[in-house]
Amino acid sequence: MATGSSTLGASRKFRDTLTGRKFSIWLTPMNLADLQDFENQNLKHRFLRGGLPPFFMAKEILEAEFQEWMDDYWSKDIQELFRLERRSSFQQFVELVMARSGGIFEATRYTSECEVSRQTIVNYLRVLEATLVVHMIKPFSSHKPTEIVSAPKVFGFDTGFVCYYRGWHELRSEDMGLLWEHFFLNEMHARLTGSEIRYWRDKQGHEVDFIILLRGKLPVAVECKWNSDRFDSSNMKAFRRIYPEGDNYVLSHDVDKSFRRQCDNLLVHFSSPETFMKQIGADA
Repeated sequence: MATGSSTLGASRKFRDTLTGRKFSIWLTPMNLADLQDFENQNLKHRFLRGGLPPFFMAKEILEAEFQEWMDDYWSKDIQELFRLERRSSFQQFVELVMARSGGIFEATRYTSECEVSRQTIVNYLRVLEATLVVHMIKPFSSHKPTEIVSAPKVFGFDTGFVCYYRGWHELRSEDMGLLWEHFFLNEMHARLTGSEIRYWRDKQGHEVDFIILLRGKLPVAVECKWNSDRFDSSNMKAFRRIYPEGDNYVLSHDVDKSFRRQCDNLLVHFSSPETFMKQIGADA
């Protein structure tokens, strides 16, 4: 067994020399099952401190260690494999991406702030994605003129780093939805390894958080709502007008027992992530 930084899997030499003789295990930040094992299922605690065990278990938020982790990431993961020269520009880019995590990515937005070219920004994003520090979620579409077809959404790998770079020391109610979306994405990465994860958006601003594509199955539409009573069916209806077949889910922390609701001609399943994972995992 070989353990190491995220660059191990990105290294061409490592891939080529062990082709056909290895498999990789992706240890994501802590998921729902891990919270049970650590005997602390307080989601606000998990969101603010993140899912890396030393940060999660610490008595206080280790703000200095978030930056120390990033410094180690630069020296051990980036310089050894990618040999980037402008540390300040790269780290500025990482900070901005984390602070804007969950939004649609536009490379030109970062060029002046990081003082590099658009191509350099694209290269930086590829490095972050290759080392699993960000996750790029592409849009789901059939290239209809009303759809967003190319602009990805970019998520930071861990809620603790997202909170740190946003300057959040305490979580407000309006912060929970974004972090809940990040947490569920992490849950999918940990447990739905055979699926493809997309999002959907049209040019009128309707958006569905996640579209889950399982091989041979219809697209599953998922909306993440911290509170189930905040669900507005208009976005999912807009999606289903184009793609009428497939299941629709709303995932909330306050749903203990799953139920269904008819929203005009749209049937929506309300569920907890754990129940959803058990059901969707059986289809994966």
